[in-house]
Amino acid sequence: MMGFLFFFVFMKILMICLGNICRSPLAEGILRSKAMEYGLDFEIDSAGFEYCNVGMSPDSRAVAVGRKYGIDITGIRSRLFEYADFKYFDRIYIMDRNNYNDVMAMAKTDEDREKVDYILNEVYPGENRYVKDPYYGGTDGFETVFKQLDEACDAICRKMK
Repeated sequence: MMGFLFFFVFMKILMICLGNICRSPLAEGILRSKAMEYGLDFEIDSAGFEYCNVGMSPDSRAVAVGRKYGIDITGIRSRLFEYADFKYFDRIYIMDRNNYNDVMAMAKTDEDREKVDYILNEVYPGENRYVKDPYYGGTDGFETVFKQLDEACDAICRKMK
C-alpha cells in the first residue's frame, strides 16, 4: 500500500488601512479571489483605526473598481484593529507608514512585530513602498490602488503555491 503525503497551507491574513473602507477591503477581496484561483486555503479579513467607520460598507468607489474586475466587496464591514489580531492572524499587511506605526505601537512581542509588513514588499522586497490612500481623490486613485493590490496579492499567492 502506497502512502501519500499532503501539504496543506492554511494562512490567516489581515489587511490594514486607516479607515478600512478603501484599500484594505479591496486587498481583502482581491486576495480572497486570487486564493480561490490558486486553490489556496486562506482566511482573509481587514481592519482599520477609524472609530467613526466601524460597521460601514466600503467606499462606493472601491466597490465600483472591485466590481469592474469581478471582485465583490459589498459584504465587508469596517472594523477596528485590536491586539487580539496579533494572536489570531499569521500575517498582517499594512498599506502605509502611518498604518505600520499604528500597528507596531500595539505590538507587545517580537512575534507580533514579525507578522507585520507592507503589502507592497511582496512585489518590491524591503522597499516599504506604500499604497496611497485614494479617499480624497477621484476614481483614478482607486484604479491605481486596485492594480497595486492585485499585483501584491498575486505575489502572495504565488509564494504560497
